[in-house]
Amino acid sequence: MNYKKEFLGEVLGTFILVLFGCGSVATTILFDAHSGLMQIALIWGIGVTLAIYLTGHLSNAHLNPAVSIAMAVSKRMHVKKLPVYLIAQLIGAFMGGLAIYSLFSPSIAQFETANGIVRGTEASIQTAKMFGEYYSVKGSTAIVTMPLAIAGEAFGTFLLVLMIMALTEDCNLVKPENKLAPVFIGLTVSSIICLIAPLTQAGLNPARDFGPRMVAWIFGWKDYAFPDTSGGFFWIYILSPIIGGSLAATFFRKVLEPAMKRVKQV
Repeated sequence: MNYKKEFLGEVLGTFILVLFGCGSVATTILFDAHSGLMQIALIWGIGVTLAIYLTGHLSNAHLNPAVSIAMAVSKRMHVKKLPVYLIAQLIGAFMGGLAIYSLFSPSIAQFETANGIVRGTEASIQTAKMFGEYYSVKGSTAIVTMPLAIAGEAFGTFLLVLMIMALTEDCNLVKPENKLAPVFIGLTVSSIICLIAPLTQAGLNPARDFGPRMVAWIFGWKDYAFPDTSGGFFWIYILSPIIGGSLAATFFRKVLEPAMKRVKQV
């Protein structure tokens, strides 16, 4: 079958999400443009909202492999569509990271020079954070082990997918109008970031993490584009969101949806 519009929607939507979200992190690191986690979280949420409004009609705006896999698990999307969605999301995220690097490359180089940072060393994690997430950063006041980071990412994505389904499924009688759902999904993202980001930077999205992280790896951050040498990148930022999202989809389908339908019939 032809999935051109779905492919276009997921590439464009994920690009917008990464451009605004990672862009807010980049401008904060380079220019002190934003103060505090709340401002960055709100920009991420706005980016998600805008991306959904732009592409929802094309692909339902999953913009996240964890969401697409959750939709397949809950039988809300045919599994045959999964490769199209996953590839498109990765391409869109990579393009978003590439756009950020293209916009700010001179500023990144100047920041590195001013702060004595040699790209590709441990110190360059300070700038690599604008592309990929890190669960353990020198100088952080949070004590985060790999198991805690795995749990945090899984739990955050569980909440995200659970709220997406609650905000969009007709079995929920108090869900917002379809035109307002993207706003509440964006606010959900902002709220989860405020909760989880102090621990893991709140990836919640394997494409959002992997695409921009590969841009950093290509342009000189080398192994320090990744959070550690113990597989943390895969376990925390790729696998954990997929597990969390799939568990949320299963919980909604097996528990919440039947309960909501019973209430609806009363």
